[in-house]
Amino acid sequence: MTAADSWFIVVIGYAILLAWPVSTLGLVSFAVRYVASHRKSLVAKSLAYGDATPEHFWIIVPALNEEVVVGNTVHAALGLGGPGGTLARVLVVDDGSDDRTPEVLAAIDHPRLVVLRRELPEARQGKGEALNAAYRYIAERTAEAGVSPERVVIGIIDGDGQGSRNILLEVSRMMRDPNIGAVQVQVRIRNRDKLLGAVQDLEFAAIVNACQSLRDTIDTVGLGGNGQFTRLAALLALGDAPWSACLVEDLELGLRMHLDGVGIRYTSRAAVTQQAVVDLRRLTRQRTRWAQGNLQCARYLRRLMASPRIGLTSLLEMLHYLISPWLNALVTVILIGGVSVAATGLAVGHPMPYLPTWRQLAYSGEVWLAVTLFPGFVWALVHRHRLRDESLPRLFTAALAYPVFLLLGLVATYRALFRQASGRQTWAKTERLAEEPIDAPLQIPVPA
Repeated sequence: MTAADSWFIVVIGYAILLAWPVSTLGLVSFAVRYVASHRKSLVAKSLAYGDATPEHFWIIVPALNEEVVVGNTVHAALGLGGPGGTLARVLVVDDGSDDRTPEVLAAIDHPRLVVLRRELPEARQGKGEALNAAYRYIAERTAEAGVSPERVVIGIIDGDGQGSRNILLEVSRMMRDPNIGAVQVQVRIRNRDKLLGAVQDLEFAAIVNACQSLRDTIDTVGLGGNGQFTRLAALLALGDAPWSACLVEDLELGLRMHLDGVGIRYTSRAAVTQQAVVDLRRLTRQRTRWAQGNLQCARYLRRLMASPRIGLTSLLEMLHYLISPWLNALVTVILIGGVSVAATGLAVGHPMPYLPTWRQLAYSGEVWLAVTLFPGFVWALVHRHRLRDESLPRLFTAALAYPVFLLLGLVATYRALFRQASGRQTWAKTERLAEEPIDAPLQIPVPA
């Protein structure tokens, strides 16, 4: 290897390392300075386009063995109110539960609660099929009542989810614009007293929030599995089964809506909370399922690139969202491989020109560590600046653990690739943690 080759490798290596903190600073700068003004322009636009404010709200709660959490979720959802005092109807899809979920639901006597029980073999075909069954029920009731599907909104709140009191009001505000067919609200973590929970809240409340806010400015907002709200009319346009068997049915639904020209918006002024997965093995399993679902959605790349409805900027962001996890995993392996080769060369007396001494290798390791830790601390400061509901010491502790969290994500990415290649599609349900009972929506802090 020549000296020129050595310098080329060094320059490329440091460029890759610095790309992450530089992009983090760019995203943070956008999130802090630009989002507020952009939201004002969206509100002005919605008022200019007329009044398509929703008048009817359904909350679907998919439930499979949710006995320890579904009672709180239903009570919280029944307490949600929309414009003019409109109250949501709650439809729980009991997807063949064999625990005490049916008994818990039967004990809730409320006129706005509907329980749709699915039995085997129809049950347990995936969350998408459960949502489709609920959607068809709501579509039938809407048609029977002679209500316009443009005025009906269906929200998805998971079995462990609880929405902020203002969630329907904020969704209605965003959907005043008739061109907006779906809204995704911010996601927060409730049990963030544990370290893994704190790291996941840092991820959702700071990083994902900033990414979704950026996508909101270029019409590429993605839908999440929890806290998505969609006009019934937009779902009807997608046929009898808008949700698929994809492992991330929410991501696929968002892609289909973008291809159909449906506007999707994101808001951080309302939130839905959920439980963190606080066991490393189960968290890895969850993230592997998400990564495998991301891989399954790669089949939409050709249609996205060919769609006349999607501009170049929006297309590039969608491609980045679908491809970046796999590029990150590949680049990480290349960097680790390069350092390993250099260390082996030093150990056997044949040093590589790009890292000729142990001192330079140690210096590179220090740079690596600093670059890896830097983004987590930046996002901790963003979290504190936006929400002010966690102390800096706790946020900095979560920032220290963030690189391990990212390493877990890389492991999940490779596991997902292996599972997809081997045709494995089945998944065990995420376990829930028992909580104190509630009978009303929580007052969840959201930014002003």
